[in-house]
Amino acid sequence: MRPSILLAFTLLLGCTLPVFAQSTAAQPPIEQAMTAEQFKAAGLDKLSAEELANLNTWLNRTITTETAKAAEQASVQTKERVESENRGFFHFGSDEPIESRITGTFNGFRKGNTYTLDNGQQWRQTDTASLDGVRVENPAVRITPSLIGNTWYLRIDGYNTRAKVERIK
Repeated sequence: MRPSILLAFTLLLGCTLPVFAQSTAAQPPIEQAMTAEQFKAAGLDKLSAEELANLNTWLNRTITTETAKAAEQASVQTKERVESENRGFFHFGSDEPIESRITGTFNGFRKGNTYTLDNGQQWRQTDTASLDGVRVENPAVRITPSLIGNTWYLRIDGYNTRAKVERIK
């Protein structure tokens, strides 16, 4: 997905989760949610009106609490997934390198080359760094962010030369 679409989706999801949490909080009383047979089979017909009211209060509080927890967890997981899937397009403040492997044969660095990683990401070399005479199958790579800006550098495991790259997919 394009980064702008993912960002819009994330914002939309962030806005809808609280609405979902609020809409599920007002549950009907248990005696209305169950059939008469289920209500009797569960032994709830033996409860006094006060006991039934306390049970309904507890259920609503539990549903509200658990819904809020689930919405928060979904929000955190969505944020983490979006950040992980879009590293390289945007800088999310993580200085952790991306470690993966190039799929297929690596034939050295050349400006304009596209490198496809086994995690599905594609990176294009934007500088003139070269690594001539190298032919490696499925080499391990490490892509590190620069200290400032949204610049990334790709290095092949076992070689000191690194190339400036930009993520294209």
